[in-house]
Amino acid sequence: MSLISTLYRNAVRVAGCAFFGAVIAVAPLAYAQSSPEPMVAGLSTIPVPDLAARAWLTLDATSGQVIAANNINEKVEPASLTKIMAAYVVFDAVAKGRLSLDQTVPISEKAWKTEGSRMFVNVNSQVSVGELLQGMIVQSGNDATVALAEAVAGSEEAFVALMNQEAQRQGLSGTRFTNSPGLPHADHITTVYDLGVLARNLVNDFPQYLHYYSQKEYTYNDIKQRNRNRLLWVDETVDGLKTGHTSSAGYCLITTAIRDGRRVITVLVGASSDAARAENSLKLLNWSFQNFDTVKLFDEQKPAVQARVWQGQVESVALSQPKPVWVTVPRGRGAELKPVAEYTQPLIAPLTAGTQVGTVSLELDGVVLRKEPLLVMSDVPEAGFVARMVDKIKLMFE
Repeated sequence: MSLISTLYRNAVRVAGCAFFGAVIAVAPLAYAQSSPEPMVAGLSTIPVPDLAARAWLTLDATSGQVIAANNINEKVEPASLTKIMAAYVVFDAVAKGRLSLDQTVPISEKAWKTEGSRMFVNVNSQVSVGELLQGMIVQSGNDATVALAEAVAGSEEAFVALMNQEAQRQGLSGTRFTNSPGLPHADHITTVYDLGVLARNLVNDFPQYLHYYSQKEYTYNDIKQRNRNRLLWVDETVDGLKTGHTSSAGYCLITTAIRDGRRVITVLVGASSDAARAENSLKLLNWSFQNFDTVKLFDEQKPAVQARVWQGQVESVALSQPKPVWVTVPRGRGAELKPVAEYTQPLIAPLTAGTQVGTVSLELDGVVLRKEPLLVMSDVPEAGFVARMVDKIKLMFE
């Protein structure tokens, strides 16, 4: 095997990356699927709060990292937290022009008869999508949810199929829906991890509708109902998200707040009372904001690596991500983060922008907090014949 062939099978490992001062060693490049990212709280000396709930989770909405959790993958009943997925599917239908907020929807007998919390729509009446969204989100109306399901998909059964399809697309492997409002059913299950991912996706994908979740009350049919999320009255930084309750699920709450530009999402299920779910959720929010930071490491303008290119019209190319890469760490420890890049070496032109050539691991105390693909940030055309021959000779002596 020639020296050049051997080099093609190797990778360069750069500890610290280009903007931290490179330490380089040649090692095989593996693209094995990475394990789930560890919880950030494991690197903190601050103890995790003691919460009275069956399962809970807190995550940073920008980085997507789980800060801490308890019973993260335990199968739980989502109750009316189900309506977050119902809302996601409705918002998506509006975004794609299949539905409009001012469009009126006929209220079927099935929707009118749906048990549980209600918006109190009248059978055979016409109600706008915007009103039904307020009924579903602010009042947690099961009747409004079924009416919206029928408007989007023709039947609730077809809508539930869309919900499960969306859950699969989002990678919510522990989730299965059997109805749209969240009525109890043995096969209607999820996990706090899946709920956290779903809530983050809704916040990030449909920020224009978040005002529904911070709306404190809504009056329909001369019946005023308050939003069941007590924290909207307690903490002005809280702007959502959804409550849930059944006798079997207990009291549940997904909460989100934004402080100093940073958004945290908490999920708590199985509390003993309305007051307990609010108190424990606020405790978890405060702990997350007070003890952890989220820092930006690199993006298209500040690349992770400036890599040597061979046989190209330029001698180096930026390897990075087109979108900013954020990492959540214990408070005050952002400067200790160590990016470690592994990428194919040698990089031989031509190179096409967007091509993945390696990965960068973001480490703290030797723990990989997350791993991101390294992409070529710009095209590198092949050099002329003479320049290519010169580089081929140089490679033989590298």
